[in-house]
Amino acid sequence: VWIFGYGSLVWRPGFEFTSRKVGFIRGYSRRFWQGDTFHRGSEKMPGRVVTLLEDCGASTWGVAYEVRGEQIAASLQYLNVREAVLGGYDTKLVKFYPQEKDAEEPILALVYIATPQNPSYLGPASEEDIAAQIIVSSGCAGHNIEYLLRLADFMRYFCPQAEDKHLFSIEEALISILPCLYYTEESLEET
Repeated sequence: VWIFGYGSLVWRPGFEFTSRKVGFIRGYSRRFWQGDTFHRGSEKMPGRVVTLLEDCGASTWGVAYEVRGEQIAASLQYLNVREAVLGGYDTKLVKFYPQEKDAEEPILALVYIATPQNPSYLGPASEEDIAAQIIVSSGCAGHNIEYLLRLADFMRYFCPQAEDKHLFSIEEALISILPCLYYTEESLEET
């Protein structure tokens, strides 16, 4: 079984796997439209994490993990709690295209996608509003800023040819806000 990750799974799968491949799926774009009140936020301050939006001309880059034997049940059980129960994600089967030049056929992979029907779904917002929400949110897995920056770093280092305007626009908005926060905190310490 192959499992495709496009958010925190690209750097922290949390389950044992046999192999991993960087690549993409077609027909979806990545969006910071899912709320998170556990891993990267709280009930009072939900974080923003990614989900996929059906988008005919788009591709989403990430990592596919191959799980075999006993790894299958353990990984699916773990992901069912991490993504489905806590995150409100549904599973779908998609075609995954490995980045490797010698890859022949696409690989069928499971993917977890949050839908607008789940209670944590936040939907669209401006890049600036999403960045502002990310700055003030953190949960049991860490700060929401770390989530955004690790995802942006993954795209830069493992998929430099791929474009993800939504992701990089939010990162840019976050970076433009942070100096203001730093300056304000220093000013408060001086007074």
